[in-house]
Amino acid sequence: MMISLFGSGMNFASVTWFILAQTGSTVDVSIMLILATLPGLLVPVVGGVLIDRVDRRYLAITLDLARFGAVGGVAALIAFAHQGLLLIYGMVLFNGFCSAIYWATINALVQEVVGAEELVGANSALVIAVQCGWLMAGALVGFFYDRAGIAGILLIDSCTYAASACCLYKLRRGYFHPRATAPDQARAGLDAPLAMAEETALPPIVEALPDPGFLHELKDGIRYLRSQPSVMALGFTYAAMLAGVFSANVLVVALAKDVLHSGARGFGALEFGWGFGALIGGLAVGSLMRRTTIARVLVTALAVLAFGHAFFPFVHILLVAVAMQAVFGGCRAMTGIITQSSIMTTVPKYLMGRTQSSITVFATTLQMTMSFVLGWLAERTGLIVAFAVLSGVYAVALATAWRARGLAMGVPAESGAD
Repeated sequence: MMISLFGSGMNFASVTWFILAQTGSTVDVSIMLILATLPGLLVPVVGGVLIDRVDRRYLAITLDLARFGAVGGVAALIAFAHQGLLLIYGMVLFNGFCSAIYWATINALVQEVVGAEELVGANSALVIAVQCGWLMAGALVGFFYDRAGIAGILLIDSCTYAASACCLYKLRRGYFHPRATAPDQARAGLDAPLAMAEETALPPIVEALPDPGFLHELKDGIRYLRSQPSVMALGFTYAAMLAGVFSANVLVVALAKDVLHSGARGFGALEFGWGFGALIGGLAVGSLMRRTTIARVLVTALAVLAFGHAFFPFVHILLVAVAMQAVFGGCRAMTGIITQSSIMTTVPKYLMGRTQSSITVFATTLQMTMSFVLGWLAERTGLIVAFAVLSGVYAVALATAWRARGLAMGVPAESGAD
């Protein structure tokens, strides 16, 4: 993951800066983000069932190899045929199709290979690996962009997908069907990862082999989500947080160009700050959860994201902006680890692909909407208004986290208090 995200981080930062530099429009950057997320509306409907039907490791390897070929081909065309924006947009759309299945596959694979009592540690390790890659990408992308250009960076990204596929191949031997799991008990509740031996608000759910029919499996996933309000609330929290994080890039690149006047290297420094903070957050979340409740850590992190982004456009010093990005990155890491660990602890393994894909569909819808709205607002009304709207998205995530906390405690969310 660290290798793959190093390339992806450089790809994303360089493509974002390339489009803004070529067009000068935050709306064009928004179009790129929409193309990256558009497949998430269509692919997960089939992808969720696919993840629950085939070996998740082989599926992830196939997706890595597909991106290796596509990104490498685009790099060659840009370098030798001097193709431009349309080719970049096409690559972003294809990578979006692959990513729409890839991340749900990886989350389901983590749940599959890791014991329930180790999910927090496993998700922390995953976030740390991802953010280490993003950290290195942020530190180097400005340097490489100035010297190798967009084609050189895409070539590096292509090679990292091949390396990622090799690592996944060595994860284990043989073919493993997702249904070939021993029945176990899934647990619910926000604090379930830290209290596996304690009773929770929802009764245990015993896994059973589902009917193999495709439509039946889709209905199983929808029926399960409707029956589990705590999973729904956690899913909404995670989706809203992801939408805020992803769509924020429209504003961060504009902040680097128009407010901080720091160029590609300044944008890379902001990405570095984000990655560094996420790394620290991933390392610290376990210690924090031993000292206080999961719910308190989650609510506090989302509150920092909501209030911090409202003040972000008033920062005019790059070093201060990087420090704020580090804080935001740490809060994002803790939020992601807590919500994903709680969902993985609650959801039966054979339903995990469909659950993750359902969350992806909602997150994608919100990401696309917010990406366009924020780009349009930044161009028409300015960054202050756009960041205020972004702050509101995090406030929605905070509200749904509070709702999940109330459900986990077995009391109405409005009256849930520590």
